Amino acid sequence: MQTINVGEGRNGVARAVFFAHHGQLRRGYERGMEDRLGALGLGMNAIVFYNSLYIDAAVKKLAADDMKISAEIRAHLSPLQWEHINFHGTYSFNRPELPGRLRDLRDPTAADDPEL
Repeated sequence: MQTINVGEGRNGVARAVFFAHHGQLRRGYERGMEDRLGALGLGMNAIVFYNSLYIDAAVKKLAADDMKISAEIRAHLSPLQWEHINFHGTYSFNRPELPGRLRDLRDPTAADDPEL
């Protein structure tokens, strides 16, 4: 993806993440709109963070292999790329087994304890 400026790149990521309506909210204000926009921002931030980590790792690896990245090339690196992201994939979120146990659940019939 070749972008003209940062704003265009940001809008491209937003359209890709918010693919259902091609990056548009089709209705006027409705309940929950802030949640949708917040989720869009969270998704975009996750992509930018992921890309930033890998761009940094790639630049460091090239430098370690004596391939210097010029300032001109670095100026064109952007974490606003998204073509490599699979938006329609299957994702599994497996919680690791952690030591210890869950805290005791609150008894709904007990009186509220102000010290908790």
